[in-house]
Amino acid sequence: MARTRTATVPSMTASEAPSVSASAASAGSAGSGASGAPDASGAHPRFAEALTELGLDGLHDRIRRFPDATRTAAEAAAAVGCELSQICKSLVFAADGVPVLVLMDGASRVDVELVRRELGAGKVTRAKADVVRETTGYAIGGVPPFGHRTKTRVLADRSLLDHDTVWAAAGTPHTVFPMAPKELITHAGATLVDVREQTA
Repeated sequence: MARTRTATVPSMTASEAPSVSASAASAGSAGSGASGAPDASGAHPRFAEALTELGLDGLHDRIRRFPDATRTAAEAAAAVGCELSQICKSLVFAADGVPVLVLMDGASRVDVELVRRELGAGKVTRAKADVVRETTGYAIGGVPPFGHRTKTRVLADRSLLDHDTVWAAAGTPHTVFPMAPKELITHAGATLVDVREQTA
């Protein structure tokens, strides 16, 4: 199967796991909706509801749940059985104090200076865990690319388009779902940008 890549699990490398979600331990219960019970698929209730609202009910059956956490891109790639770059990280930053979500492939890092230029902001920093939870409704390690608690500006790095299929977190550190990157970017309401840190 040619280029069946997977890439989108709002996870991140240890160094990039600033405050994009919250602690993994509480990820399963944070913002778990009125009942606090997970969806039948294992997805976070808020995210499961978002799929239904977006007319993506078919995705419920494609969500995969793993016994071990997939909080980082490396863990997610190992669990899914794909390349690291096929995992999409959902990272929350603060641009002049305003939260912004950046979707990046799992093998790359976000260049904060490029994000600052893209946004025309004076300063861009990583958001704190409580800000991530308050903004998205999810904890670090389980933040999905859409279905958030509040409307936030979203930037998607062009590297995600290198794949036919990407995997993203389904609201918890144990669940991921597949989607074509263009479709994912559309549902996230993201702007395509080049904010990947270049390696020497």
